[in-house]
Amino acid sequence: MNERTLVKNLAALPDGPVTIAGWVETVRDQKKVQFVILRDESGAVQVVNPALRELPEPVEGEAADETAPARLATTEAISALAHGSFIRVTGELKHDERVKLGGLEVKLATLEVVSESNPETPIAADSSLDKRLDWRFLDLRNPKQALIFRIQTTFLHALRGVWVEKGLIEIQTPKLMASASESRAELFEVDYFEGKAYLAQSPQFFKQMAQAAGFGGIFEVGPAFRADPSFTSRHATEFTSVDTEISWIDSHEDVMALHEELLVAGFEAVVAKHGAEIQEHFGIELAVPSRPFPRIPLAEAKQIVADHGYVVPRADADMDPEGERQISAYVKETFGHDFVFLTDYASSIRPFYHMRHEGDASLTNSYDLIYNGVEISTGAQREHRVDVLVEQAKEKGLDPEELEFYLDFFRFGVPPHGGFGMGLARVLMLMLGESSIRETTFLFRGPTRLLP
Repeated sequence: MNERTLVKNLAALPDGPVTIAGWVETVRDQKKVQFVILRDESGAVQVVNPALRELPEPVEGEAADETAPARLATTEAISALAHGSFIRVTGELKHDERVKLGGLEVKLATLEVVSESNPETPIAADSSLDKRLDWRFLDLRNPKQALIFRIQTTFLHALRGVWVEKGLIEIQTPKLMASASESRAELFEVDYFEGKAYLAQSPQFFKQMAQAAGFGGIFEVGPAFRADPSFTSRHATEFTSVDTEISWIDSHEDVMALHEELLVAGFEAVVAKHGAEIQEHFGIELAVPSRPFPRIPLAEAKQIVADHGYVVPRADADMDPEGERQISAYVKETFGHDFVFLTDYASSIRPFYHMRHEGDASLTNSYDLIYNGVEISTGAQREHRVDVLVEQAKEKGLDPEELEFYLDFFRFGVPPHGGFGMGLARVLMLMLGESSIRETTFLFRGPTRLLP
């Protein structure tokens, strides 16, 4: 079998024989010529076939055209092609600047229908998001939708490059847990043989265990679960979390510095590889953020938005979604930046394992990272003193006995450490100006969606 050539590689080849394969995007079946737009995972190309509608009458004294039956069969096969059918084509590649699609075409020699598609397509360009998600495998054939996951691949590869260069270790933590990592309120409980288990809300405890193990620094890209019945554009019951944890830090400033470095590397890679495609499909001229990102203490941020006419409803609570939008608008106008770290969160609204300010236990060495008006991450310096951890757990109404496996990490020594967890789909949603993480999640899971 001739080796298949990806469409994206055709432009670099000279005119001559090629084999391509993909699915049928469109067919223009004209009287004398047929055009098939074949798309594969890398792009689309025009395939041309001079149509033969019927067998020619034999001419006395001339040999019969032995190729005519095959040419007629090919014409009929193209006429019958349904959108989405997978085909393999051999033919002659020809560069021609008059061809609008990429300046090249393939003159068909043979056509193999590998897999036929139903003629009635269940979704269209104007289908609702829910309808498209019902038929996600078809929705993802759209070049714009597929581009999201190429961008995701490039972004994560760049982050891994930073982690690996710094000597961090990649780990895969279990997603079945014996007890809660943060709060029982948003836990999925599952039957586990004779007992119960919980789906992990985050790899938090295990990230910290790696610090006690002396790993020095770790990262993980993996699933996390939240039993949150929210139907907002930025919540899911299962999502991909980007996590890292590092040892020997002085404060959460060290975590923020790494966080910035990772994001800048990710954006640089995406802009370099996909910037033109993002402009074409999303209408966004993506820029690499500058360092350092602005930093604003939470109390100051609340005062800023109050001075601009919006008061966060609860003074003792986190910044609400409208407050996030308001502070982002302020940062964009004042600093020209799409990112802002909100720092120094009150201990009353932070987990028990966040380290508190020295001399002011009401505040924590923690932050949220806001990007284009939406929180994408929470980070902090962790408390590494076991006696302090026990007391802070009690303050939060947690039973230290249920945290014994976690507290044991700290009874045998652990260095000062911290880290963050970041929602991957949220980053992509905001990067590309999409309206929902449903668009930037390969297969979305929410309160009413478990299929496909």
